[in-house]
Amino acid sequence: MTSAPREDFAPPETGRYSRNALLARVGWAGQARWRASRVLVVGAGGLGSAALLYLAAAGVGRLGVVDGDAVELSNLQRQILHRTAGLGRRKAASAADSLAALNPLCRVETFDLRLDRDNVGDVVSGFEVVLDASDNFPTRFLLAEYCWQHQIPLVSAAATGWHGQLLVVRPGADNPCYRCLVPELPPAAAVPPASESGILGAVAGTLGCLQAVEALKLLLGLDSDLHRRLLAYDGLQGRFQTVNRVKRPDCPLCGPGK
Repeated sequence: MTSAPREDFAPPETGRYSRNALLARVGWAGQARWRASRVLVVGAGGLGSAALLYLAAAGVGRLGVVDGDAVELSNLQRQILHRTAGLGRRKAASAADSLAALNPLCRVETFDLRLDRDNVGDVVSGFEVVLDASDNFPTRFLLAEYCWQHQIPLVSAAATGWHGQLLVVRPGADNPCYRCLVPELPPAAAVPPASESGILGAVAGTLGCLQAVEALKLLLGLDSDLHRRLLAYDGLQGRFQTVNRVKRPDCPLCGPGK
């Protein structure tokens, strides 16, 4: 990473980001890298709310927000980007307003849609890191495939009830992809939605914050155990555990000939 002096930043930036710049492995050079970076977050719900707020606060220069839903009352116990006064608003627009209020130096681009095979390339193209904060496996598989094939790092998380999981997919010959862990789409009944199983908002926020941490590290070129491991969080017991992820020779996404 090339050096960047404090003088490259205007006074509003130096005051805002001074605590970042004090960090080892960041400094003003790292802050300049974040300012020039482009991160896409798919989902402005419980996970995406926390991730987006901390990415904007850190000074990521361009954030993309993908969400095709509107704000509902039941969202507000975990989706902290949104407000009671905004019930019925489109989530992407609501998220953009909250992020601009937090950090007007961050450029926010909104995509009020659901990702599918016809639009994923147009949406994801141009972003350096993608955060999967979606709530369904078809979207997760679509992002996992596109990001792997186009060499875009992916930070994927999920949360339900008191539990959450997080992994990082950094495309490369020696790293496992998402489908090395989940080869096929699980049956819909195997993963009940929050409307049926419930979810603690703070658990979703915890996983979203961890997604932001991993994305910021990726932008700085820092390695992480989560490139090759799965992090599991049990909020009820207050425990984090990690398990190895291995590259499957028969993986339908990254196996031989893929």
